[in-house]
Amino acid sequence: MAESQTTIAVQNYLKAIHSLGGDDNVVSPADIADRLNVRAPSVTGMLKRLAESGWIDYESGAGAKLTKAGRSEALRVIRRHRLVELFLTKVLGLDWSEVDTEAEELEHAISPRLEQAIAAHLGEPLEDPHGHLIPTREGTMTARDLRRLSDFRAGDRVLIREAQDDNSARLRRWQEQGLTPGATVVVRSYQELDDVFELEVCGKTVRLGSEGLHGLRGEMG
Repeated sequence: MAESQTTIAVQNYLKAIHSLGGDDNVVSPADIADRLNVRAPSVTGMLKRLAESGWIDYESGAGAKLTKAGRSEALRVIRRHRLVELFLTKVLGLDWSEVDTEAEELEHAISPRLEQAIAAHLGEPLEDPHGHLIPTREGTMTARDLRRLSDFRAGDRVLIREAQDDNSARLRRWQEQGLTPGATVVVRSYQELDDVFELEVCGKTVRLGSEGLHGLRGEMG
């Protein structure tokens, strides 16, 4: 399908379905509506149109799953979004808490030529400022087996790999605390009754609950 055939709305839906696991699993209309902050009836109508255009497999009452074409288009948009985020931080000096909103606008506007120029200037990067993988120019992205930071327990040594990027206040707080991709965290204790984690990071102690850690993902380091 030609790029000119994809509207901003189509791109946003495909990206949302991908982020909700729609590569391998059926994603419910309710989850899509919640992710995009739109009304459920609007989602149903759009899913029918996406299915008719070959972007998704959709069954009324069940949900949507990306087709091969839908996955390719979703990854193309995700690549541009993450490249723009990295360009804004590395080249223009914006804070990592600011770039998601800007990239949401710019991802639909840049041409394939500009996309590749940005990628070349940045040295064909593998990750965006929040640690998320950047799809390749060929449209591939390797899956990673990461766990929520709040799933680890006392004694675990964790390498943070990703930070959810849709809450600027939380990103700023994580940055102040040293809870950023690439940082190694040692879980010193977990008080289950109070739901409080005591973490050692960058030589200091941080105390947060599961909600405060929500959106941080990592692996044993």
